[in-house]
This record gives sequence, C-alpha cells and structure tokens, in this order.
Amino acid sequence: MAERDPLLADVPPDPLSALEARLGHRFARRELLVEALTHGSQRRSGDAPDNQRLEFLGDRVLGLVIADKLCRSHPRSPEEGLTRRLAAMVDAPGLAEVARRIELGPHILLSRSEAEAGGADKQGILADALEAVLAAVYLDAGLQAAEALVERLWGAAIAEPDAPAKDAKSRLQEWAQARRLPAPVYRQIERHGPPHKPVFRMAALVVGFEPVEGEGTSKQLAEQAAAAAMLARFDVPA
Repeated sequence: MAERDPLLADVPPDPLSALEARLGHRFARRELLVEALTHGSQRRSGDAPDNQRLEFLGDRVLGLVIADKLCRSHPRSPEEGLTRRLAAMVDAPGLAEVARRIELGPHILLSRSEAEAGGADKQGILADALEAVLAAVYLDAGLQAAEALVERLWGAAIAEPDAPAKDAKSRLQEWAQARRLPAPVYRQIERHGPPHKPVFRMAALVVGFEPVEGEGTSKQLAEQAAAAAMLARFDVPA
C-alpha cells in the first residue's frame, strides 16, 4: 500500500472522499455531491442550492430501480407483496437506517441551529439527503451508476426471500376480535412535508386503550405504522 506523502501529514484527509468510498462512486462533478448534502437550513441567498430538487429526483429514481429489481428478483410475488416490500425500503425510517449505515449524517451541511438540534441524525433529514445523493450519482454518471448504488445499499434487502407475514392492521384487528373488542379505527392527526412528498401522522384507536400514532408517506403506510406501534405496546409478536 502506498504511503502518504509526509508533506501532507498535517492535512486532514478529504471527508467527501471517504463518503465516496462508502458509496462506491467517485464523482466527476463533486458539486453535485455537495448540493445533495446541503440541507435547506444551510442555504443562504446567492449561495449554492440546497438538496430539495435532488431529493425530488432521487425519490423517483430510487422507486423505479428498487421496483425493477424486486420484480426481477421475485418473479412469483404478488403485487401486494412487492408493494409492501418497496414501501418498507423507501419510507423515511428505512432510508434513515441506510443513511446511518453509511455514516451520511456527519457530511450533511446544516445551519448551526439545526446542527445543535441534532439534525444530522434526524430521520427526515437523513432520508432526504440519501435520496438526493442517489440523484447526484444518477446525474453524474447515469442510470447504471444509480443502479449500482442501489444494489450496494439495498441489494441484501431486495434479495431476501418473501415473508408471508400478515400486515400490522390485520394482526391488530385479529387481536381486538380475540378480545371481543370493536375493530380498531384510524384518525388522521397531521399532514406535513412538501406537496410532492407528504408525511401523514395517523392514530390507531382501540376501545379502552390510549391511542398510538404512526407516520408514513401515505395514509395507508401511516395506519400500518400506528397499528405496528399499538401491537408493540401490547407485546404482540411481529
């Protein structure tokens, strides 16, 4: 292995090069990566753009590539199962988990106040930045490079065998019926986020118990998250 030039001993290594190594992609246009890592709180008038437009594009690229890979990897899976798997991989919790695995948070450019508030580990910020990075790879080197990144970061999850487990709402309803309780109901608490990618907060209500809330990028996913949280409260096995 080549030794580092002693004249550079006091010069810290380029942190973005380390991130590129974890991504498996060396950017020809580094400015795309910088844009992908620039949170809206960091943007100032006249400065480089933040990552919102790249996040918008990355969301579409990610959905397309994972959907294609799921169809190819699981040719006998029904549409419902593919949809459930796709949703689990591209929702905010799943994206944030991948972002933490590649240590993306420390590279995100935040305002001082957002950084002090722990923004580098916030689920939404991590998820958006990861999608923006994927878009940056796509713009830098094309769809094949984006597919390679998806395979690198999501390949193991895509290849996992189908699990014929019931969804959380079905299991919660069965739990309630077994105790002669009315079927759970769901109520929207909040909707936030940009118009192209809203986040819903739904509450699951079971008679005699405190409501439990969950979030998702659709009402259906938020209801599933709320039902899963309610099951976890009751220690019902997944």
